Amino acid sequence: MQTRALPYLLLLPSVILLGVLFLYPFVLVAWQAISDDAGQLTSAHFSEMLGHWKFNTAFKNTLYLTLAVVPIQMVLALYMASLVTGMKRGRDAFLYIWTIPLGISDLAAGIIWLSIFEQSGFLNSFLVTFGINEQPETFLGYQNKGTIFLAIALAEIWRATAIVLVILVAGMGLIPKEYQEAAEVFGASRWQRFTKVTLPLLKPSLQTALILRVILAFEVFAVVAALGGTNLPILMGEVYQWQFVLRDPNVAAAFALVILGISILCTLVIMWFLRTPKGATI
Repeated sequence: MQTRALPYLLLLPSVILLGVLFLYPFVLVAWQAISDDAGQLTSAHFSEMLGHWKFNTAFKNTLYLTLAVVPIQMVLALYMASLVTGMKRGRDAFLYIWTIPLGISDLAAGIIWLSIFEQSGFLNSFLVTFGINEQPETFLGYQNKGTIFLAIALAEIWRATAIVLVILVAGMGLIPKEYQEAAEVFGASRWQRFTKVTLPLLKPSLQTALILRVILAFEVFAVVAALGGTNLPILMGEVYQWQFVLRDPNVAAAFALVILGISILCTLVIMWFLRTPKGATI
């Protein structure tokens, strides 16, 4: 009896911690989004959110940013992880250098890239010094939405690719070398070994990395605040605006539930798309 109960007892602290740090706040936020000041159920907060002129823009910007950043990060991380895994010397040095952005906060990363793109930043200094431009450009002005989007995308790719890299390097380290050696003996090219051996066996790691990055991409805030301010509305930015600027926590909670719903939906889609069929073989 004690042996059967042991796994549940070991999981109990994690379940309690999850309940305290996630389930309880979730219930509070959900109730705040669907109730009024009198404690009655209402959909007015969602109606106000959907009717606000910024909602569609913020949703589209968040979606476009996710679609622009995540695929590039996945490809880059796969390539970098393959290089690191195949190295015989200098592997740790390259891995340490590539994962330096993991130690930098979102806001700090945004400020670093702000120092590049702002009017007195490094990019303008370079362009003016070498005579490419006669005077500094306002790259992050409200009229340059495309440049703001590009700067944010570059900052996010630089900052968060390392998260995916670490997961994929760990996943590749678990793949038995015998599979690669057997494929090589049978004449498989490097690309064939990568697509027919590495990728199928890397599905669990790819699934985890993709879910994590998509969720974090929909929750991006500090980098956008540093580089774009309110010039590029996003969903998390609207949560902040409604909570602390407009002083309406109910609508802010509605925005938060929308982000949560999108994250759950994306997670289910990724889990289905990258599922491993029962009895599947390489």
